[in-house]
Amino acid sequence: MTLIFKIAPKSLWQEAVERGVFEGAPVDLADGYIHFSTGDQARETAAKHFAGQSDLLLVAFEADRLGDALKWEPSRGGALFPHLYGTFEPGAALWVRELPLSADGVHVFPELDQ
Repeated sequence: MTLIFKIAPKSLWQEAVERGVFEGAPVDLADGYIHFSTGDQARETAAKHFAGQSDLLLVAFEADRLGDALKWEPSRGGALFPHLYGTFEPGAALWVRELPLSADGVHVFPELDQ
């Protein structure tokens, strides 16, 4: 099983839960796909795109369950990143966990392999 992760503001995730569909954050909508990261990429994604932001969630998904709309495409440094060309139901998440900031402003990640 390949796990992939979405970093999302709590408010955006709550809206998606209430509506029953996650359509994407503003950057996703602008790019035309929902950005995900692998476990190896998630910390760098948080540091690069969410630096200093609190009230974030880390949401885990099983990549295979997102279907053919999930594409692995080159991004930072040529690494393949998972991009979802579509929407998903929040209930498809394996788990949702807080992504708090430490005292030094770095996001504190949970274990990613469970």
